[in-house]
Amino acid sequence: MTSEVLYKGGLRTVCTHIKSKEEIITDAPTDNNGKGEAFSPTDLLATSLSACAMTIMGIAANNHEIDIEGTKAEVLKHMASDPRRVSQVDVAFHMPNRTYTNKEKTILEKAALTCPVAKSLHPDIIQNLTFLWND
Repeated sequence: MTSEVLYKGGLRTVCTHIKSKEEIITDAPTDNNGKGEAFSPTDLLATSLSACAMTIMGIAANNHEIDIEGTKAEVLKHMASDPRRVSQVDVAFHMPNRTYTNKEKTILEKAALTCPVAKSLHPDIIQNLTFLWND
C-alpha cells in the first residue's frame, strides 16, 4: 500500500504516506465550496508534475555530475469546466545562478519532459515547462 486517505469532514482529507508516516492535508479550493486552507487535490496534481520533473532532473544531474541544487519551480494550474478538470499546468524552473553548457541544459530539459507524472497525465492537459537559466 502506498498511502491512506482519511476524510476529516468539511471537504478536508489527511493523506498519510505509509512508509514514512508523512502527512499531507488537502482542502477544497474556495471556488469549489472549500476553505482553500491547504493544497487541493488538483493543486497536488500540478505540484506533482513539477516535483517529479525536478526529481528526474536530479537523477540526470547526478549521472552527469551537474549541480542543480537550489533549483526552484513556480507552478500555475489552470482549471476548466464541464467537466471541472485541470486543463493546463505551467511550470517555470528557475535554475541556480551557475553556468551550464548547452549539452547540460539539453540533458536536464529532456529529463524533465520524461518524468512519469508528465507521461501519466491525460494528453488533453497542456503541460508548459519552461527553464529560466541564469547565465
